[in-house]
Amino acid sequence: MSITSANAIFMLAIPGLFPTPVQLQQFAAEDIFDTGEIAPTEVVMGVDGVMTAGFVFVPLAMNISLQADSPSNVLFDAWWATMYQTKDVLYASGLVVLNSTGSKYTLIKGSLTGYKAVPDAKKHLQPRRHTITWQNPIPAVA
Repeated sequence: MSITSANAIFMLAIPGLFPTPVQLQQFAAEDIFDTGEIAPTEVVMGVDGVMTAGFVFVPLAMNISLQADSPSNVLFDAWWATMYQTKDVLYASGLVVLNSTGSKYTLIKGSLTGYKAVPDAKKHLQPRRHTITWQNPIPAVA
């Protein structure tokens, strides 16, 4: 079994803009996507030294890196432009399939919380990194 990311599939839909899921293409060579760690438990310690914990809902931030010439950047450009024009939020839904591990993640209610409008220009145009913050990632076996 391999742990390659080369056969990963990332689908994204934005109702009212891209209602049919679109497969993201041309990810950056060294950085397809990454997620932050979530902290689903809040812990407090009483003055008597007894700890108590409780479950809390927390969002998950996901950074997506696309080559400067990726056709998928158009999706993020349109998403940003529509939000800018309407002064309103458009939510997305997503699906990530990691074929190498047989993992699948359904992504619920995503908001565009980071947008790289223009690629950095160096020797080569650099990847554009966009951030979607998801209400709920749901893992499942593919």
